[in-house]
Amino acid sequence: MKRFLALLCAAAVLCACFLTGCGSQNENTGAALDPKKPVVIAIWHYYNGPQKMAFDELVKEFNESVGLEKGIVVETVSQGNVSELSGKVLDAANKKVGAADIPEVFAAYADTAYQIDRMGLAADIEQYLTGEEIASYVPGYLEEGRLSGNKLKIFPTAKSTEVLMLNKTDWERFARATGADTADLATMEGLVRTAEAYYHWTDSLTGTPDDGKAFFGRDAMANYFVIGCKQLGVEIFSVENGEVNFQFDEAVMKKLWDHYYVPYIKGYFASYGRFRSDDAKTGDIIALVGSTSGAAYFPDHVVKNDTESYPIDVEVFEAPRFANSEAYAVQQGAGMVVTKSDERREKASIEFLKWFTDAQRNIAFSVESGYLPVKTEANRVEKLEDALNQITDSAVSRNLKACLPVAVNMVQSCKMYTNKAFENGTQARAVLEDSMTNRAKADLEAIEKLMAAGMSRKQAVAKYDTAENFASWYDSFQKELLATQQ
Repeated sequence: MKRFLALLCAAAVLCACFLTGCGSQNENTGAALDPKKPVVIAIWHYYNGPQKMAFDELVKEFNESVGLEKGIVVETVSQGNVSELSGKVLDAANKKVGAADIPEVFAAYADTAYQIDRMGLAADIEQYLTGEEIASYVPGYLEEGRLSGNKLKIFPTAKSTEVLMLNKTDWERFARATGADTADLATMEGLVRTAEAYYHWTDSLTGTPDDGKAFFGRDAMANYFVIGCKQLGVEIFSVENGEVNFQFDEAVMKKLWDHYYVPYIKGYFASYGRFRSDDAKTGDIIALVGSTSGAAYFPDHVVKNDTESYPIDVEVFEAPRFANSEAYAVQQGAGMVVTKSDERREKASIEFLKWFTDAQRNIAFSVESGYLPVKTEANRVEKLEDALNQITDSAVSRNLKACLPVAVNMVQSCKMYTNKAFENGTQARAVLEDSMTNRAKADLEAIEKLMAAGMSRKQAVAKYDTAENFASWYDSFQKELLATQQ
């Protein structure tokens, strides 16, 4: 009797375990997506303007087709810019008072994804993809998304690189007068020489000494450091197993200094508005290096004042590289992180991301937003040009038609690079972003005060264009970067 009762109890336990397991399976893994019981997926992103409109339109299409068929409802929220989005994601992950629940999916650069992954909140995406699906994406884009244990934690959705955008209308006046050649804009050295010639040409038109105009400005100084160093053979953020080693090469830093700080304090380069497209709109510069995703914002008019403006055309070139350097170009653009939840929600999230990155659909997003498609098949100039020719002609579409073919050629001809994620990587990038720029702006302000007091620009600049000033900045720069890891 005791043996019989023991067997009966064991059977009951096994049965209970089986039933519980089935219930769990139905709720999480086995409960296949069901149109009668739709799952709602929240996506936080940082798209604004044309990018947001293009993304929202595709989400609407998904919800009314595949989403309706499979039982997936995607809801999107723009959380402002990249920095604001990152802050809100981290607040949600840390369950800060007043923070919203962390969404099922959010856009993120590698540094933010790294922090979320360290908290154990990032799902392993690769388990939901076949080998064939993985092979269809640009390898470098996948590699960027591999974090702890080489697990794929960032789904590539839209990428960008940097290009040089030129106010062709004002350039042609300058070129006719001076013989300037756009071929010189291919290198940083040629860019600086051209900017100097433009400053002196515009100075001669004013009739007032030291009153020339700046030629060039750039967004994202951190990219200038990361890619400039890489082109010159140094990886400023050398990362292995999440540990960063800062490679401080004084000769390379001096080259970066000579090709940004020096032309800046001489008046050849400038930065006034929030973005360099703002400066191009006011005519304060006529050339800039910026992201392809910002191409839509390059102006179609120069606004001189409240009553005067004139139309301009745009021409786009590959971002200039240092002469005789390796052909590296920046790889940027956030991917999507899927938050760990249950398999049903994770699968639903991946279903949408796979749908969104279908080659033709991703191209459609690209030609409306300025981002580059993420599949190898879609990164072909002829495919993009076909799609571009079908969109409505406008200032935005003209910019993208000029920009995207150049960018795709760069993806095919250059080595695309972005550094691996590491602890406090966001803070380290902030040092690259601000250190040289802040020094250049402060010194230019001092130079302008000396000029107002009667000193020539050449004399005033000579007080700051010195080996001692470079050494002072270089020392503070190293200390600032090292402090991010303490």
